[in-house]
Amino acid sequence: MRVAFVLLLLSTCAFAQSDLQPQYIRAGNQSDVVRNPQPGIGLFGGGKDQDAAFQWLCRKANGGDFLILRATGTDAYDPYLQKLCPELNSVATLIIHSREAANGAVTRNALQHAEAIFISGGDQSNYVKFWRDTALTELVNAAAARGVPVGGTSAGLAVLGAYAYSAMNDTVQSADALANPFHERVTIEHNFLQFPLLQHVITDSHFAKRDRMGRLVAFVSRIYSEGDHSIRGIGIDERSVVLLEPDGHAKVVGEGEGAYLLSFGPPPRTVAAGKALDATVNVLHVAVGSEIDWKSWKATQGEHYTLTASNGALKSSKPDGKVY
Repeated sequence: MRVAFVLLLLSTCAFAQSDLQPQYIRAGNQSDVVRNPQPGIGLFGGGKDQDAAFQWLCRKANGGDFLILRATGTDAYDPYLQKLCPELNSVATLIIHSREAANGAVTRNALQHAEAIFISGGDQSNYVKFWRDTALTELVNAAAARGVPVGGTSAGLAVLGAYAYSAMNDTVQSADALANPFHERVTIEHNFLQFPLLQHVITDSHFAKRDRMGRLVAFVSRIYSEGDHSIRGIGIDERSVVLLEPDGHAKVVGEGEGAYLLSFGPPPRTVAAGKALDATVNVLHVAVGSEIDWKSWKATQGEHYTLTASNGALKSSKPDGKVY
């Protein structure tokens, strides 16, 4: 019995100690190279990986070192990107599952030498718990400022905007968010990451596939009511990616339903705790293959319509009455 207890204690201590360090798995050249990357932001809606979008990030890395960030999971992106982008010097995965690891030397060194950074899917509440206000987020911001391209998919997309749905109390469904924009599951972070082009923006992923329009309408309405009257929302569907250039030109690529851009005309009418949202938002659906002027929030081609939230539901101005 005493031996079993000692073994259990040792294994617990070993786990706690390992939790202080990230897992770092590197494929390709084990020595860093210095390259001049090109800036850009890849907004991935989740689902099947889109080769063309990853190749866009790889080209911007300019033969340098590509770094994947995650809080759980494996190094599955390493062989995928090595095969897809053989010009890269290396592909590495950094799994950071504690605040100590997010502040540690391994994390700092990997981020300081990356020529591209990509935040994987998973659970964004882990990113907020483990990474917020650490060296990791500080160095991601610094990397983007010096021209390193950054991307994220699913949960990784959720944390790229100036506002981020954190899912700290589990995920929220559209019906619950429309019925009460201050529902306990509507948890929104501000400035988790800070990219100038994503100022006043909140993102959402798996958009039409998981019927997330209602909750994004609730998110932007709540943020507006709390003082940011420039707030805009973008929902990106599965297998769709928005590739954003530093000059504000963006292109929608992939195989999915594209992106949905939300903005306000008149301000929301009722945004209050315990009350159903009463608001109208402008929607611009931009299909794959179209381009977006990010600064004006317009597109070369797109479908314009309005959605009105009332009594816990959405009403669309589209002739067919559809939300998407």
